[in-house]
Amino acid sequence: MFELLNSSVIIYFLVLHGALNAESKVFHAPLDSKSETMLHWVLDYPSKSIIFEVHLPRMDLQWFALGFSERGDLFPADYCVLTSGWNTVNFVDTWADNDGILHLDDEQNCNHFQQKNIKSVSKFTFSRKFDTCDDKDYIIEEGTTHIVWLRDEGPLTNVEGFNVSNHSKEKRGMIRVSLLKSLYESELPSFVKNFDIVVDKVKVPADETTYWCSVRKLPTKFKNKHHIYQFEANIQKSSEGIVHHMEVFHCLAPANDQIPLYEGSCFSVERPAGTQVCKRVLAAWAMGAGPFTYPEEASLPLGGPDFNQYIMLEIHYNNPELISGIIDSSGIRLYVSDVLKDMDAGIMELGLEYTDKMAIPPKLNQFPLFGYCVSECTAVGLPQTGITIFGSQLHTHLTGIKVATRHFRNGRELPPLNYDYHYSTHFQEIRRLKSPVTVLPGDALITRCDYNTEDRVNITLGGFSISDEMCVNYVHYFPASSLEVCKSSISDQALQTYFRYMNEWEGQTTSSSQGISDNYKAIEWNKMRIQLLLEVYAESPLSMQCNMSSGERFPGYWENTPLPPILTPLPPPQRECTNL
Repeated sequence: MFELLNSSVIIYFLVLHGALNAESKVFHAPLDSKSETMLHWVLDYPSKSIIFEVHLPRMDLQWFALGFSERGDLFPADYCVLTSGWNTVNFVDTWADNDGILHLDDEQNCNHFQQKNIKSVSKFTFSRKFDTCDDKDYIIEEGTTHIVWLRDEGPLTNVEGFNVSNHSKEKRGMIRVSLLKSLYESELPSFVKNFDIVVDKVKVPADETTYWCSVRKLPTKFKNKHHIYQFEANIQKSSEGIVHHMEVFHCLAPANDQIPLYEGSCFSVERPAGTQVCKRVLAAWAMGAGPFTYPEEASLPLGGPDFNQYIMLEIHYNNPELISGIIDSSGIRLYVSDVLKDMDAGIMELGLEYTDKMAIPPKLNQFPLFGYCVSECTAVGLPQTGITIFGSQLHTHLTGIKVATRHFRNGRELPPLNYDYHYSTHFQEIRRLKSPVTVLPGDALITRCDYNTEDRVNITLGGFSISDEMCVNYVHYFPASSLEVCKSSISDQALQTYFRYMNEWEGQTTSSSQGISDNYKAIEWNKMRIQLLLEVYAESPLSMQCNMSSGERFPGYWENTPLPPILTPLPPPQRECTNL
């Protein structure tokens, strides 16, 4: 959510000193499940800095720490710590080491601190550069940021040496947000109407994680085609701290097919099998996100005579304090109209095919998989003038930790399409690209996903189950084309050759008479076999899905497709640091 800067937050202090203007957007996210502690921030892209403000109950608070960590752990992490004592308030830049011990940073980069108490609320603000060039400081970058916090009513007499690992669960927390947001916005036309897709008085379980699914039929007005001009969260005030992310899916089926209605856990055995077709993302929101506005040229269609009339709302409730008795009626608000724009927007799937041909061995800190959209496919599937990509949603399941899509033209690498190096499956949103990307026929797109399987004892296979894995970038673009899926997997021949080698040279019980899943499960994984699998994936030809919206493949021979050439890769991004 966001609003224009106003006096309800004390960031206005910076306006008075010329650091911001009064039209700046203020973004918000609750730090705790009761929304008693709130984080606000303003982006200053020209100076590559961010201004934070925290609102928290005064009570007898003695200290509060706000920090950043790679994956949401309390340590190692980078903290700005507020301490108060008898008529004194201190604010210092610290870092927690691998044992959780706090140290004062030699370079103090928690700047422009101001603090103010207003009735029962304590407010403080400070600024941070995206990249301070201090190796003890977290680099704030595109994608997901894991924000950690701690608080206590007892005195913190000495920040140096304090151990954050001993802090009680009730007085600490973590949220995921996308800090570096697009500032794009446009005013909606007066004829646009809102359409709410919300749950009805859900009794949220007292569990840390709940995925709730609600399948319903669209109102009869959507027998006529509409365009979605914008969507945003519609969250019940009392639920702001527990609604973590939400998605609206279209049920992919013939227009007249009936989809079973359902209300309950997404993973319940009672969920009808017929609802599994509800998987094409129409809208996605994650905590801290503002409205997603479609460009003036095009919007995503909703409804029409050839459009199946069933949709599904999925809500991820995050309830780490195991609060019981929460009744929720949240969801997503669409702004729609039957006044259509010049073009339909489309959604294209990039990455890996949903197949068990791609797999991730267990007990690994990091393992990459690559999905290809080859030039041969974009050459036959895209219009001659190309397409403009304006939004992107990166997607894996539970073990995904990084996702990035690279863009190539004639072997030369162009700026990345989208990336998230701190990705979490529990934080997914459709992100408006700051700069739209033009993709021409003959361009290639390579999506890389990295996974962590340290807590898995068996192989993780590609597939649809939440315990399986995916590697997808759903790109939103215009004008809509007939190319809907441009994804790959290893060629069947190359994979069978690998399994045969495992049997003949490594003594593994793989066999041509077994299925792919059984062959992967038959391998006892060691470093050499894992390295060989990496090399096979990296060098083998591809089996391509170059599919139309009908599900049929474009004409062509898509088995044993060669890997796209990378002739001129981009150099690593350079930090603007004189001390490095």
